[in-house]
Amino acid sequence: MNVWNFTGNLGRDAETRFTPAGDAVTGFSVAVKAGFGEKATTTWVNCNLWGKRGEAISQYLVKGALVGISGECSLREYQDKEGQKKSSLEVRVNDLTLLGKKEGGNRPEENPHTPPRQQAAKRDSNFDPFADDSIPF
Repeated sequence: MNVWNFTGNLGRDAETRFTPAGDAVTGFSVAVKAGFGEKATTTWVNCNLWGKRGEAISQYLVKGALVGISGECSLREYQDKEGQKKSSLEVRVNDLTLLGKKEGGNRPEENPHTPPRQQAAKRDSNFDPFADDSIPF
């Protein structure tokens, strides 16, 4: 079984391109951090999300966004322009979860799909969602 699950921040905005057969491929890179202090490391992973899902979500995949990824991992080896051997860690994305903005951002992003009442609750710290008498239990 080849499944890799990880979280990280996007290093650049997602780009959607099309294969000669017309299939959409949305590509983006994710920085995966491990360790802490002087032993902290960052591994860059190139991700590809195929089909209409990639096209639909690409507008939310912007530099710095925190994402959770699950997919099939592979190591691609190639030669650069100078003839040096290089390798690239790549994941064919099966599942993607938007987790928010980059840590330390100015303000948490409100989810446009959150009902207006819940958005108001985020802004009004005195809001009590259980004060409504219409709850049937």
